[in-house]
Amino acid sequence: MDACGLTVPPARWRLALARAANRPISEPRSPRILRMRPTRTDLVLRLKLRPGQDAFDLAAASDRLRHSFSMYGVTSREVWSGVVELRMTGYDVLKRVRMPAETDPRPMRVPVALRQDGSVHYRDYRAIPHALTLGGKSVYQRNLVAGLAPMDVALVGIDCKQGVELYPLARRFSALADDADTAAEVLDALVSRMEGVYQLIRSQQRITSDVPDAEIAADIWDLPDDLRPVPVVILVDEVAELALYASKEEEKRRDRIITALVRLAQLGRAAGIYLEICGQRFGSELGKGITMLRAQLTGRTAHRVNDETSANMTFGDIAPDAVLAAIQIPAEMRGLAIAGDSSGGWHRIRAPHTSLRQAVNICNRYADRTPALLELAAFRPVLSASTAAPVSLAKASSATA
Repeated sequence: MDACGLTVPPARWRLALARAANRPISEPRSPRILRMRPTRTDLVLRLKLRPGQDAFDLAAASDRLRHSFSMYGVTSREVWSGVVELRMTGYDVLKRVRMPAETDPRPMRVPVALRQDGSVHYRDYRAIPHALTLGGKSVYQRNLVAGLAPMDVALVGIDCKQGVELYPLARRFSALADDADTAAEVLDALVSRMEGVYQLIRSQQRITSDVPDAEIAADIWDLPDDLRPVPVVILVDEVAELALYASKEEEKRRDRIITALVRLAQLGRAAGIYLEICGQRFGSELGKGITMLRAQLTGRTAHRVNDETSANMTFGDIAPDAVLAAIQIPAEMRGLAIAGDSSGGWHRIRAPHTSLRQAVNICNRYADRTPALLELAAFRPVLSASTAAPVSLAKASSATA
């Protein structure tokens, strides 16, 4: 710590006492270790800073600490005033992602990836209701669906690639749209559902003078369990397909879709409707309303993208230094991504590889948890028996003698 410039001189009273007693002068003092916790991937130290030290001092010295301790990486974060958590990673945890055996899942909170510092990256819909994900997002999306499948949540998919990404997971979806026309109808139905949920919340607000402030209902999570509507997560696989048009009729449909998405992004959080917007390309050239939609998408994740414009559209307004990190993702590191939010912080993350077969099996296992929503009954995917049944990977044995 002394070599890295993270010590402070002893207090004046200590110096005076040492001179008066003719004793050796005390050495500079380093931050006090409150707790040390080793994990499978790293060592976590919780430090109490000395008077005169700041959390920025540790952040600025992280590279020097990495060399001093011969670690792969050192990151720091301020837990509360005067207490800093130092996480030292011994190797590249993103090279071969292994999620910890125990995570901390909560309602609407899904562990989807591993961060570079060895901690788990969660997709928390109650904290960050809407998100934008760009680049090669297939594995990330499968992990997200697989994590949501065991929860009490309705999944709505919009996959304009004829459903090739989301249709294999259809048994866990309450509604699926595989073309832009159907997507427009699904989004209109969701807007109608949102309006109905707000009417329910308004009727249950209980704003009489004898009701404590904490019990006044402002969203679906303040409602009693028997009245709470099921939350809805909308996954849009390729947003650019919804914004492109080639005729006047398609332009009207496009405006209808983007308007519905913006309304859901602005008003859907309290009604328990969350957006997960994905795409390979996302830019202002997609037309009016796109920038307004982006402003509502608090969570941002960018995998490897082909152009700097998409990275700027993702992080330019919240974390400009993350733009350079996003365009420097190597092609051989599939699944590596940069994740940020409106706070300005960002992390390198990588989702564990989940095959389509693994995701399908998880969705089939929890197919009985798929809620039937009245507004979306017409868009519930209809599967044949051969499609719905899980496919075994074992080689069939010959039945002939």
